[in-house]
Parts: sequence; structure tokens; C-alpha cells
Amino acid sequence: MGPRLRDRLRTGPSQNRGPPPVKDVPRRRPRQSDIARLAGVSQATVSIVINERHSDTVRIPPETRRRVLEVARSLGYVPDPVARSLAGRANRLIGVYTFESMFPMDHHDFYHPFLVGIEATAEELGYDMLMFTSATRSDGGRAIYRDGVNRLRLADGCVLLGKETDRADLARLRDEGFCFTLIGRRDVPGGGITYVTADYAAATERVVDHLVALGHERIAYLTAAEPSEPSADRDAGFWAAQARHGFPTDGFILPIHKDSDPPVEDIKRLLTAGATAVLSHESVVAMRVIDILTGLGVDVPGDCSVAALNDPPDAAPHPELTGFVIPRREMGARAVQLLAQQIESPLDIDPQSVTLPCAFLAGATSAQRRKES
Repeated sequence: MGPRLRDRLRTGPSQNRGPPPVKDVPRRRPRQSDIARLAGVSQATVSIVINERHSDTVRIPPETRRRVLEVARSLGYVPDPVARSLAGRANRLIGVYTFESMFPMDHHDFYHPFLVGIEATAEELGYDMLMFTSATRSDGGRAIYRDGVNRLRLADGCVLLGKETDRADLARLRDEGFCFTLIGRRDVPGGGITYVTADYAAATERVVDHLVALGHERIAYLTAAEPSEPSADRDAGFWAAQARHGFPTDGFILPIHKDSDPPVEDIKRLLTAGATAVLSHESVVAMRVIDILTGLGVDVPGDCSVAALNDPPDAAPHPELTGFVIPRREMGARAVQLLAQQIESPLDIDPQSVTLPCAFLAGATSAQRRKES
């Protein structure tokens, strides 16, 4: 008897030493074949029930449908959204895509109310949300298409927002028949798109009317130097109000470039010319004007009123700025509603546009013009 055999007899059969250690094996995702086996039906039947499809040749009894759904729930089965999307079926997913970065952001961020409205309405309509960032171009901007592929197609449709909108991407999405709604008015070559915007023209007229009613006959207008649809709407409202009231504008129009402060010398020039009110296209510019005027010893609003053509962030140092409130939350909610109509419509629908009113805000930065002594 050899030493190896003696050792084996001494220790007993190998199976008596206990089973070898078993590694943790991750549980695989339930499949439709598992549902079919447990429910006692074909996989084709499971596919019809799970994907909510209707067949002219196969009739699924209500009892069978219930049994399939109960088994699916017991297994924790969740349809693969990518597979459903590739198969051309809705998966109750809507995307949110921004043309510029939104994070990090705090509670008072410009985009926050839009997202609140989008999320609340998506939940109300039974949709889940998916945030897209997509590709970043060499110039730092974002592009929807990466290597020629529209990654937004993972969702049934998408809400798009952002100031730096890529119109070529919008036109391509439209021509592909992809469902989307844009927050903000944009002119896109080749046809219309569905969008939700605010009535900046009417709101601007209301602010100008307010300043005129306070006795201001020389109003300096700090307009946006870079053209865009929102700035064009504000300009249209200003000139409509000016045409009604007839106040002078020569020497009182000052274009301000994006991300630039108004030059102090220009503010001095406007005051010397007799301006008793300053109207700015952006609240951040208006707040900078207030700082400049204060530094020059000019009382706001006693000596000079200041107003803006939007609303300041809640955390701004001048929260009581005269201007108007953009209905951001309502715009986000309406954008989702319009998107759901596109997704759920059995037929193609024409592009729609919705314009929501802004609420006028008579803040603490405007007051009756002092009479010259």
C-alpha cells in the first residue's frame, strides 16, 4: 500500500471533507423566456403582453394577460428600454437635454424652476426622466449628435433647453421625425418646431409703461449686443412702447455684450444726457448698474430708477428689482405636455408654439421721477 493510498484511507473520501467553497454568482436579469416558462405560455405571448402590442391573428385571453403580468411582477422583470427603443416601441421615457452645462447648480439657479416643472409633469403623465449631456465640441459647446448618431433616441422624446442652442441640430432632429419640444423660441431653417416661450415683448412694454407712468421721459435702454430671439422680442416690446409714448432715444441706446459689465463712463454719459431711468435686458446687468450708480453717489431710485427685462435670482443682492417674472416652472410643465402629445399621437401633428405671459414686478428700484427745482 503506497503512502498516497494510506493518506486517503486515513482521511476518508474526498466528498466527506465538505463541499468546495462556492463563489457568489450574480443573479441574472429575468428574461421573457423565464416568464413564459412559469406562466405556461409561449414567449411570443409574453412579448405581446409585456410590450402592450395588439395582434390581428393572436387573441390573448384576459386571464392569460393577468397571469403573465403577475409572473413578471413576481420576478421583478423590467423591459429593456434600449431594446424597446430599437424596436420602435415607446418605453415611457422622456429625455432632458441642455445645450450648456447646468451643474453644479444651487436651488436658486436659472434652470431649476424649468426642471421642477418638467419633473412634476413627467411624473403626473407617467413618464420617467433621463438626463442627457451628449458630446462636447472643440469650442466648448454641446452637440446632440456624436459620431453622427442621435443618442437622444434612447428616450421616446426629449425636452431641450439652453441659451446657446444649436439650430442645425434642431433642424436635423425635426427632419428625422424625432419628438422634441424646445423651451424658448428659435428660428430654425427649413420649417417650424414645437416650442414653449415667454411673452417677452408684452412684458417689456409693461415695464416701459410703468416707468413712463412714473414720469420718466428719458429712459436709457441697455440692449443685448448679440442678436437672439429672446433679445429681439424684448427689443420689439421696447420700440412698440416707445412708439406709443414718443420719448427720445437718440443717445440713450447702449448695446451690452454678453458677460460684460456696462462701462462706467457710458453710465456717466447717459446721466449727463438726462436719463432718469435705466432699463436693462438682463437682471445681472441691471444689478451692476445699481452698483455703479451707488458708487457715483446717485440714489436709486430717488435720482435714477433701474429696471430689468427679467427677474433676478432669489439669492441676488437686489431681489426687489423692478421687472417681470418669467414663468419658468409653467414653461417646463407645458413643454412636457406638448412632448407627450407628439409621442402618444397616432398621426404626425404640426409643430406647435405656446407663449406664456410674464408677471409684472414693481420692485423697490423704481420710483416717481423727481421734479427739477
